[in-house]
Amino acid sequence: MSDLSTFPNSLEALEARLRQDLAWLELPAKSWVPPRVLDGQAVVDVVIIGAGMAGLVASAMLKRLGVANHILLDKAPAGSEGPWVTFARMRTLRSPKQLTGPAMGLPALTFRAYYEALHGRDAWVALDRAPRQTWMDYLVWYRRVLDLPVRNRIAVDAIRPRADGLLDVVCRHDGRSETTIARHVVLATGRDGLGGPFVPSIAHGIERKFWAHTADPIDFAALRGKRVGVVGAGASAMDNAATALEAGAARLDLFVRRSDLPRINKFTGIGSQGVVHGFAGLPDDWKWRFLDYAMRAQTPPPRPSVLRVSAFPQAHLHLGSPIDRLQQQGDDIVVTTPKGSYPVDFLIFGTGFTVDLTNRPELAAVASHIRLWRDRFPVPADMRNDELETSPDLGDAFEFLEAEPGACPALARIHCFNFPATLSHGKLTGDIPAISEGADRLARGIVRALFVADRERHFADLQAFDTPELLGDEWADETATFSDLSAERTPTRNA
Repeated sequence: MSDLSTFPNSLEALEARLRQDLAWLELPAKSWVPPRVLDGQAVVDVVIIGAGMAGLVASAMLKRLGVANHILLDKAPAGSEGPWVTFARMRTLRSPKQLTGPAMGLPALTFRAYYEALHGRDAWVALDRAPRQTWMDYLVWYRRVLDLPVRNRIAVDAIRPRADGLLDVVCRHDGRSETTIARHVVLATGRDGLGGPFVPSIAHGIERKFWAHTADPIDFAALRGKRVGVVGAGASAMDNAATALEAGAARLDLFVRRSDLPRINKFTGIGSQGVVHGFAGLPDDWKWRFLDYAMRAQTPPPRPSVLRVSAFPQAHLHLGSPIDRLQQQGDDIVVTTPKGSYPVDFLIFGTGFTVDLTNRPELAAVASHIRLWRDRFPVPADMRNDELETSPDLGDAFEFLEAEPGACPALARIHCFNFPATLSHGKLTGDIPAISEGADRLARGIVRALFVADRERHFADLQAFDTPELLGDEWADETATFSDLSAERTPTRNA
């Protein structure tokens, strides 16, 4: 039986354990990429856009493999990267607490190790799922303890290919524009990283002050005593409905197109290392079949999220109620469905996200050259799927591919490490379960590309290396001695 006293019981002890683990594994690897300078400006090997969970583990993997010359840029202030303390409105994460997430196979870097070091093993056993604020605290600790090079409050306005094959990353910081020259760029930009929130066109005739998407900032305190409508029944829709009710909404109407809520999370049922590592090897038609089926089945909202809403008597669920019409009548929005009309004061769309490259100004210089699945895959007539059809067709290291070969070679240096990569690589880029495996695949691909691109320099270093292993005094050459002895031992004819 293990001695519990040997387990770290404070962050200080856990960090010491992590340092020892890294030392035993000789990590991170030594920096090996030859530096470049252009016109007096240092070239950055990899710029990662986004310092949420995906960006952090991508950075950690690059550092682990000796690519030290990289940076992460995030427009949010430190501690607010990603959705966890901004537009995520669930009480706890939806993933089981024991998933190792971004830990890269290092036990001392797991959320469990962090939580137990702070609160003890009994608290871990009692914990159901990770509170989202605690998860954000863990990611802040992860960034600090690995000393990752994050730069906050920097917005990326453009990624532009250069004539020399590199990339200009045009940024804004404190109102000033600055340009970083990069060899590779990683888009770790989350669920909406290649588009944005999807809102049906029926909302376009309604004043913006009367509605929001679940990804928008929402003043829930202002909804106290109000009639609130929510469109959709996914996890985010439920969490926003619950937040409105907890803020004191007088009535909550949840409008759901389907005749019943989805009950089964299909992909969770087949979760395995086979799916993690094998999905990318599937033939294209099988990739499409898997994801189209899972998307049509839809992911159910977590049971705790649904119970959080149904606990309020003023919450009303309307199944089989797609919105036929929205009308603005004074300060009322009238929602009309096949089952009736409902006046609300404010409407929240939990309608997900869309891939729309025209909605990403930072990609304007390359968007028209990016190959999408619909550009080369014959979509089965019975499996039409707008989200899949507009997904980018990616290479082995998540790099964009050209719609027209040779038209934009720089795409090979821009890596799509966000949710729309799912059709090409599986669920490795946004969800907690396999994020480390995704980052490993990404980092190894970038390492390969960097080494191949610098092959002449590495060969020259090979030729120039002259540190001797042997000094010449380890052993004497016996050739002469052997000849002399042979002559001495040969008898003369007259002997």
